[in-house]
Parts: sequence; structure tokens; C-alpha cells
Amino acid sequence: MIMRRDTYADRKYIIYGFFIVVGILFLIRLAYLQLFNDSFKLAADNNTRRDITIYPPRGLVFDRNDELIVYNEAVFDLMVIPNQLKPMDTLAFCKIVGISYENFVKRIKKAKKYSWRKASFFEKQISKEQTAYIQEKLYNYPGFYVQPNTLRKYPHPIAAHILGYIGEVNQKNLEQDSYYSQGDYMGKSGLERFYEKDLRGNKGVQKLMVDVYNREKGPFHEGKYDVAAQKGKNLYLGLDWIIQEYGEKLMVNKKGAIVAIDPKTGEILAMVTSTNYDPNLLTGRVRSKNYRILLKDTLKPLLNRALISSYPPGSTFKLINALIGLQEGVLHNGSRYACHNGFSFRGLHVGCHSHRSPLNLEESIQHSCNAYYCEVYRSILGNKNYANSEEGFRKWREYVTKMGFGVKYGIDLPSEKRGNIPKPEYYDKYYGKGHWNAITTISLSIGQGEILATPLQMANQAAFIANRGYYIAPHLVRAIGRPDSLNPRFTEKHYVGVDEKYFDIIVEGMSKVVSNGTARLARIDSVEVCGKTGTAQNPHGENHSVFIAFAPRNNPKIAIAVFIENSGYGGTWAAPISSLMIEKYLKGYISPKRSWLEKRMLEGNLLNVKKKDK
Repeated sequence: MIMRRDTYADRKYIIYGFFIVVGILFLIRLAYLQLFNDSFKLAADNNTRRDITIYPPRGLVFDRNDELIVYNEAVFDLMVIPNQLKPMDTLAFCKIVGISYENFVKRIKKAKKYSWRKASFFEKQISKEQTAYIQEKLYNYPGFYVQPNTLRKYPHPIAAHILGYIGEVNQKNLEQDSYYSQGDYMGKSGLERFYEKDLRGNKGVQKLMVDVYNREKGPFHEGKYDVAAQKGKNLYLGLDWIIQEYGEKLMVNKKGAIVAIDPKTGEILAMVTSTNYDPNLLTGRVRSKNYRILLKDTLKPLLNRALISSYPPGSTFKLINALIGLQEGVLHNGSRYACHNGFSFRGLHVGCHSHRSPLNLEESIQHSCNAYYCEVYRSILGNKNYANSEEGFRKWREYVTKMGFGVKYGIDLPSEKRGNIPKPEYYDKYYGKGHWNAITTISLSIGQGEILATPLQMANQAAFIANRGYYIAPHLVRAIGRPDSLNPRFTEKHYVGVDEKYFDIIVEGMSKVVSNGTARLARIDSVEVCGKTGTAQNPHGENHSVFIAFAPRNNPKIAIAVFIENSGYGGTWAAPISSLMIEKYLKGYISPKRSWLEKRMLEGNLLNVKKKDK
């Protein structure tokens, strides 16, 4: 019995001890919450505190000469917190904001559906002038307040497809990136989208004390809990806004594209696509309305033809076959082929324009002989180093893709297309394995058939010829954050697999194309331009006009491709426009002797051109 009493006594002390320990823990926790942790106090203060999201200014955009081409303009958003709303004169409020009563009811329902306690957007992107007027009246309307934001502006209404536009985030954006909240804006196209994380910066928060009338009374705890916004990084482009603007003027009333590249760096000097639009149309409260109008336009002004559209390169591709033939040892400058108004073989005929015959390699470039390149292509696929035509074709295709066709460069813009260089499997499926050869695919010899290239790829062709055998991937942004922080991603040289020694004769032929060949309208006094015309066949209308070029011949500073839909021969429209762009970039002006040509190009209207009856 005595032992049992001792057991009960021990248990009693254990229970006492347990309650003492628990009590001490509660006291420690209470002291911590009161002395060191403000979370409960902050929660209690929420009824008299307002959190304002501080949107950082997006990074600015400068051209290659530090000209500002995108900046921010201050605007304001009217916010609403449903559970703070009080009975009010709704019609008077609608008049102040400039909306209908029905619109007011719809927006309040949307805000309540989003959250009763959290702020949401009621009216976005209000001007400074209208905001000042609204703020004078807001004390009568608890639950509403304004917060600052910014709007993109373009001092020069150019390069809409390059710069892109900003739009409101959607549900997919919210799920993919926790940085965004409903109602935020982000880059939706162009550089705004590609460099979104660099441009957007980091949002901040300002905590304010407000009274029962929703009037601001000053910072909460003297700003102790505020988070400063961090502005976005600036972008410095290789683009030259002056020739970009000039190119857009030259392309008015025409469909097509211009791409100009600095061959030494791969920086894009101009990327013009036409038809075009003013980038200011897709900013602010009118963006959605204007976007719908542009989307329905049958001329497709939202399409970046320089990057997305693929066309047959036409005779400009003959230079590719010439380089491959030289490297493979099946072609030399002294190689001569006859042309009897084209190439004929067992009932097959590829036509050609009238010129003297036979021609050597240099002359074949100068006069753009189709028959010559049919023979060159046959010799490449029939090279005795390969077991059959398919093996020769695979080697040919390897060269072509290494030269930048049928591949993506990884340019710093979304939606880049690769064009098309057919694979042997395509012809196996179409003709049957072993039942096709150089004759079957002869259209590839002159840049027709299944070959498709973007204007960007054509310009890059001019760039690697200008460099005598290599290119740097074309890109728009040369530096991020500060002008001297060059982007290391775009510094690698890509060699095309053809020895430097073989380019001299190609360059000489291109020089003669301009001086005394198919592109005489591209001649510029005191500047030696090297170019190649092309006329891409179009079964749906007039043929397309193509021209690639670089200048000066030695120490080239610009490589360019011009592609104009439904405009006929390459020497008629594409070559003159290319030469005007080159002259404007190298000299800064157009010679008075060529003002007639400039006037003709500026005023030319090639929209809705129909194929002429024969």
C-alpha cells in the first residue's frame, strides 16, 4: 500500500511539471509575438492599411547610335477593393470616370468575383490629366484608389514588328510565372516578349495608412515594410533607326521585306516588313480595338515577312551552287557551258533569257544563266566521289544547311521560321527510292522547286559571302543593361564549309552583276556594290523580285536582301531599293543624280498586281 501511494505522488509531480513547461512555452511564445514579431499587428492593421503595387518602369530601347526609340510614359490605374465600398452616388462616379452605369455594375461584379478583400483593376491606363481630376473626387468614394503605372511610347513610329507590343497577362502566363498577378502586363511579341525578364524589372510595394474615408494619411510605419521597385534593363540594338525608317518608306504600297546586316558583327541594321503599322496603335486603352482591326486586314500587317514568310530564293541561290561546285572540285572559273535559251534534257526544258553563249563561271553570275547552273547542279550530284545521286544530294544538302538555309539561327525574336531544304526522304516518298536524280530535282539548281528561304536567310547569305566564308548569327540586341556589355551569345563565327579562296571569283561575278549585268540600277558612285538578282516564280500572280548585295566590296559594312512580292524581275524593284538603302547607310544621303530613282521607288504601288496576259 505504501508503494502505491508513492507511485501516485510521482504521477502528480509529473502532471504538475507538464503544465508548468506548457505554461512557460506559452509565455515565451507570447513574449516573442509581442516584442519581436509584428505579423499579428500587421494583420490587424490591414483594415487601415493599403498596399500599392509599384510597377517598375520597363527598360528603355536605344538604336546603335544611342537614339531613344522606346520610352515610358506615366499613366495610372483606378483600383477597387469591394469590401471597402460604401453607399455612394453611382451616377456621379460614372460621370467622373467616363463610363456607363451598366459598365460600372459589370466591373464591380467582376471585382467581387476576383476577391472581396483584395484590390483589382477597375479602369486601366488613365492619363495624368484625367487622374488628377479623379483624385480630387475620390474621397467621396471609399474603396477606390489610383496607383501609378507606365505606358510604352515610340518617338519614331517604326519597327513595330521588331519592337513588339505589351498586353495583359492571360491565365497561362499566370500559371507559368508566379511573378505576375491578374491585370499585369507583359511583352506579347517582338523584343518585348523575347527580353521580357530583362525589360520588366521587379515590382515593389508601398504600404500606406488610410482613414475611414479612404484618404491617404502617410506611409505605414514610416515605410519600414515598403519594397522598392527595380527598373528593367535597357536594350541597346544594332538597328539604325534612320535606315529602318527609310526602308519602311521605300516599302509603302508594296508587300515584302528588307533585311540589312552588319556582316562583321551579325547585328541587324534594318528589318523592314511590309505592309506595316505604327507601333503606337498597340499601346494604351485602344490597343485591343486596333489589334482587332489589324488582325482582320487582308494585307496582314501583323505578319513579320522578314522572319516568318518563306519564298523561293530564285537566282540568288545560284551562288550557293557555285560555291559548292568549287569546293567539291567539279567547277572552275574556266568551266564553260552552252545555253540554247535554256537547259534541255530528254524532253525536260528549263528556260533562260537571251545572252551570249557559252559562259564561264564569272560570266554566268553576271548574266544569271539558268542552263549553266543546271549543269553545275548535275555535276555536284554526279560527283564520282559518291556512289549515287542520293549520296551526292545528301552532301549537297549538308553544304546548304551549313550555309544557313533550312535552319534557325536562334535570332532574338520569337517565331523564327527555318524555310525548307528538302530531304532525300521527301523524294523517296514522291518518286520512289532510287528513282530520282539531278534531273528530277533540277529546279533546285536555280533556287526554285521545294527550296524556301526567309528574307533573313537571304541577307545572311550576302553576309557570309561578304565575309568570305563565315557568318555571325543575325541578332538585334547588341548589349543588355549598358551599352558596353556585349551579348556573348552572338559572337561565334559559323563557317560555311567553303574555303576562302573560292569566294574571290564569286565576288567578282557579283560586282559585274551591278556594274554591267542584271542589276545596273543598283550602281552607286564611289561605292562598289556586289549583288545578285533573282526572279522567284509565282504561280498565283506576277513573279517576285529578289536582290541580295553587300558593300563596299572590300571591308564590307552592310549586307542586304530585298524581297518584293509580285513585282517582276529582281533588277526592276528589289535591286534599286537595295542600292538606295546601301547609299543611305554608307553616305547618309542619296545623290541628286539618283533622286529620280528614289522618287520612283517611293511612289511605286505594287499592291494587287495581277499576272500579265501572255
